[in-house]
Amino acid sequence: VQLQASGGGLVQAGGSLRLSCAASGRTYSTYVMGWFRQAPGKEREFVGAINWSNTNTDYTDSVKGRFTVSRDNAKNTVHLQMNYLKPEDTAVYYCAAGGPTAYRLPFIPEKYVYWGQGTLVTVSS
Repeated sequence: VQLQASGGGLVQAGGSLRLSCAASGRTYSTYVMGWFRQAPGKEREFVGAINWSNTNTDYTDSVKGRFTVSRDNAKNTVHLQMNYLKPEDTAVYYCAAGGPTAYRLPFIPEKYVYWGQGTLVTVSS
């Protein structure tokens, strides 16, 4: 599976952005899809994840109620809708694909097998 993230940019605090991750590979729909982010000088952080059937999502506490992960298996795409953005959301955002262990532990980066290249989100105050 190859992943290509897009949609990052510069936005003012309180604004919105929608990130997309396009996947190639016939088995894309069987993977858990996750979003992570990494701010300068910080470790990679779990943001959210969605299971293969689009029936279960998980989020880190800091984005609950503001971010939404969704996927369209017919288009091999997963999205991260980010609303009410804050300066502390500034980071490079990565999409990732994982198998059953990622479903059980979606917040652990090591459980994901494939990673996209990252897209930069900058939120100005």
